[in-house]
Amino acid sequence: MPQFTKHLPGTFSWPELATTDQKAAVAFYRALFGWSVNDTAMGPDETYSVFQLNGSEVAAAYTMRAEERQYGAPPHWNAYVTVDNADESAARAHEFGAMIVAPPFDVMDYGRMAVLQDPTGAMFELWQPRKNIGAKTLGENGALCWTELTTSDTFVAERFYKALFDWHPKHSAPGSPMPYTEFTVAGADRPSIGMMAKPPHMPATVPSFWMPYFMVAEVEAAAAKATSLGAQVHFGPMTIPDGGRFAALADPQGAAFAVFTPKART
Repeated sequence: MPQFTKHLPGTFSWPELATTDQKAAVAFYRALFGWSVNDTAMGPDETYSVFQLNGSEVAAAYTMRAEERQYGAPPHWNAYVTVDNADESAARAHEFGAMIVAPPFDVMDYGRMAVLQDPTGAMFELWQPRKNIGAKTLGENGALCWTELTTSDTFVAERFYKALFDWHPKHSAPGSPMPYTEFTVAGADRPSIGMMAKPPHMPATVPSFWMPYFMVAEVEAAAAKATSLGAQVHFGPMTIPDGGRFAALADPQGAAFAVFTPKART
């Protein structure tokens, strides 16, 4: 299993669960993905649960704070993007139309971060690594393999993220049943980010959002196991032409995520 020691700027490098029941959520994901967990104290009554896969950090979870709940935010996965300089990237994001929800601040000596909302309403985080690069494993079974934006305005979102991170877009063919955009991080050899328009059946009150995809050996088995553990299947399992199979789920507390099995290479 390859181990990352750094990530290219513009890479989604850390999926972080904000949940209303940390103990139950940790138990769910441990059972689903076979993760182990290392709890670190964040204060007198708070812990930060770091998920590990074969001893390698892959994700984390924490209990939603009062300020998050007072704004009506449901349980969700935060999506961190690696940058060289959080202050400069936050300033540029603001210039390009983002809202700075939390200005850049130090996370002890692990790194420096900021919380932003893109011009279409989707929340994401900037991460300037110091001691902690984020996930040390990506693109393997049990680890983050894809991050997807569902947005109210694909044109505005593409313009924003191209300007901010220099992502390289590839659009689906004209006439595709569901228009979709793949983004490749500058310097990477393949796409790792997707974007789609909010589907018509999605309530207008649902804001634009980023969602993590975790790789699994077999989607049907993973979706069945997730439902047996209390999750709901929102979509799928279904096949992505020339891509693989996926299912979109909500964990027992309501946080959305997806599982994905890539098409076998011939």
